[in-house]
Amino acid sequence: MPTDHPIMALADAFVDRSAALSPMEATFIGVEGHDDRWGDLGPDGLAERRAFLEDQRAAIAALPAADGDADAALAMRTLGDLVRDELEAIEHGEPWLDISHLACTVSAMREVLDVQPVESVEEAERAVRRLATLDEAIGGWYALVSEGPDRGHVVAKRQVRSVIEQLRIGVGDDGAFTRRAAAIADAHPGLATEVGTAMERARSACLGVADALERDYLPLALDRDGVGIERYRRAARRFLGTDVDPDEATAWAWGRIRELTERAITVAREVDPDRDLAGVIELLRTDPAYAAPSQEAFRAAMQERESIALAALEGEHFDVPDEIRRIEVNLVAPGAPLAAWYIGPSEDYRRAGSVWWSLGDATSVPLFNEVTTAYHEGFPGHHLQVGLQVTLADRLSRAHRLLVWNPGYGEGWALYAEQVMDELGFLERPEYVLGYLGAQLMRAVRVVVDLGLHLERTIPDDAPFHPGEPWTPELAVEALDVLAFVDRPTAESEVTRYLGWPGQAISYALGQRRIVELREERRRREGADFDLKRFHADVLGSGPVGLDHLRELVLRA
Repeated sequence: MPTDHPIMALADAFVDRSAALSPMEATFIGVEGHDDRWGDLGPDGLAERRAFLEDQRAAIAALPAADGDADAALAMRTLGDLVRDELEAIEHGEPWLDISHLACTVSAMREVLDVQPVESVEEAERAVRRLATLDEAIGGWYALVSEGPDRGHVVAKRQVRSVIEQLRIGVGDDGAFTRRAAAIADAHPGLATEVGTAMERARSACLGVADALERDYLPLALDRDGVGIERYRRAARRFLGTDVDPDEATAWAWGRIRELTERAITVAREVDPDRDLAGVIELLRTDPAYAAPSQEAFRAAMQERESIALAALEGEHFDVPDEIRRIEVNLVAPGAPLAAWYIGPSEDYRRAGSVWWSLGDATSVPLFNEVTTAYHEGFPGHHLQVGLQVTLADRLSRAHRLLVWNPGYGEGWALYAEQVMDELGFLERPEYVLGYLGAQLMRAVRVVVDLGLHLERTIPDDAPFHPGEPWTPELAVEALDVLAFVDRPTAESEVTRYLGWPGQAISYALGQRRIVELREERRRREGADFDLKRFHADVLGSGPVGLDHLRELVLRA
């Protein structure tokens, strides 16, 4: 039975108030009643959010202790950490730095319109009302970030240029906003006039803000991409829930790169014994025999793979509640950064969990490196982890289930899920194994690149790549290409992403590393009684927590 400690009521009310203040967040987590609004994205909205968080911090501190009540203790710690982290981010100026290639309000605006339901006329009307007021919302966002330079919070030129481009492409003839508006009008012809008017307002606003960024902000933006040790450590701690030793993490990642590369060379011979590793990767990228012939064929193939994996693993290796046995695969219109991501199910499960691929203007899509991505973003990766936590209402607070996201835990689990699928034999062709090794290599390369760029480090003298040279964005792109099989356009997008999201890129490999360490520690401790399914249930059952907290929960289970 759920605990009757007052933290649960407080956490429940926190979700409702947070959703009212942040309607985009409400849409992403599936809380109904806010899909027609953006909320105040300007300075006044930030001040209101900050006051709310300060009130919540005081309310949590005033609660009685959770002695002997593990569920209440978990709820208090997770909500307290959520409030603390957001307040600390505000105190250190992060809202004024909300201009980045992938993780900023502009990209969230595009994503939220894609995610919100528009099947019924009423749902479509809410989406049109939201689109019609995008001009006010993006104007508020620009008013906030344009205060940054006066406050001493300025982003790098690389990030500003990316957002300018996204705004312009997004409202172009084939852009994400334009295509979404057209899809709504096609599905609901009675709303076509309103959609057209709303889209014209949105187009004018996006182009106007893009011009303002280029004219007024870009000249003030920084040439230097790295954020330095102080901001990096804060960000890494927030993403991982543990402290990072840059030297130790870098040394571990280079060792991981060597280990994975050795295996990749061996597997490449199974694909074509007459080619070296680079030659095999080029073959897999360019030969139509190894590709889906169209983006839609690719989407269908990934949808089928998700369904097969869920059916095969449910019950034997993972317990999957009925509510999350549906997963959707979707494609994103051009204009978004090249990537794949996951959106969780709504609170009432009416909206299924979904995987989204941004493939740009590609006609055929190589499959070798995307099969492992399907497992990462879908099942048994994010879909199992995020979807399962939504179902744990008997133990986890509502705020924990819907609002808490710790990348070290979440991305660590998704990368670990790729490893599990390799261990269980679900990468049935050598090219898919090679794609998996490339994905693992990319996350290891991310560690050395992210730390190297932001902390302006030099590549170690014993590294297998440009030893002794200082890291630059150009070398980072080359490292992803040469060491991790990432094609150049994606590698360029990746590096721009890392530079605009300090500390996030390392969360995948370091989170996976912690989960594997916990698995082996449990295996040593339990011996013949070790049960892999039970270990997975303990990790997933904790809900998203920091890595230090995860260790406490999993080793006491």
